[in-house]
Amino acid sequence: MNFENFLYEFSGGATDLREFLINALLAALLSFLLGLFYVRFGQALSNRRRFGSIFMFLTLSTMLIIFIVKSSIALSLGLVGALSIVRFRAAIKEPEELVYLFFAIGIGLGMGAGQRGVTLLAYLLIMSLLSLQHLLQKRGQLRHPEGMYLNVSTANLSVSRINAILAEHFRHVELKRLDQAAGKTDLIYLIDGEEVQALLKVKELLLEGDPQMEFSFLEQRSLPA
Repeated sequence: MNFENFLYEFSGGATDLREFLINALLAALLSFLLGLFYVRFGQALSNRRRFGSIFMFLTLSTMLIIFIVKSSIALSLGLVGALSIVRFRAAIKEPEELVYLFFAIGIGLGMGAGQRGVTLLAYLLIMSLLSLQHLLQKRGQLRHPEGMYLNVSTANLSVSRINAILAEHFRHVELKRLDQAAGKTDLIYLIDGEEVQALLKVKELLLEGDPQMEFSFLEQRSLPA
């Protein structure tokens, strides 16, 4: 095998626009469905609809880059040099967002490299596992402990009364910090509960005991069991 044949096989042969179009349409469809799945079943606190809408463009952009680069060694080396000076500073607030981004990029990589069968198979497998995980979580068989930090600042309500209210409405209540200063008591609780009605009821009861009370709820994911 001479050097020219080696370069031809390395680049994947001649460019097939029909094959590229088919793969691009499949990539767009798969990433669109992935975005719908993320919007419907994702657990990130950010705007999932807006974040999920970029999956299709991310996938197609990745596919275009891989499709072009694989046809030329010079372009691939140039891409390495370009990426070494380009820095992406996206604020990824949830690990789940990073997982879906990698999934979308993986679809683009597979389709751009012409690995349609492997990409489709991997897509079906991953989506099936994600659906199964969601189903088990919904039924409570694979529940990860969820919790919230409750910050309370009061001058009129006793700690024992606050403890009683929280214990009545949440599965787990743990006092993490207590500060007393200038006639006010500042409390930080770690509570385990997801029911919105319970949160609203606790809010009403606390305000009944002290209308001037200051409090805030802050979600804390993946608490240790």
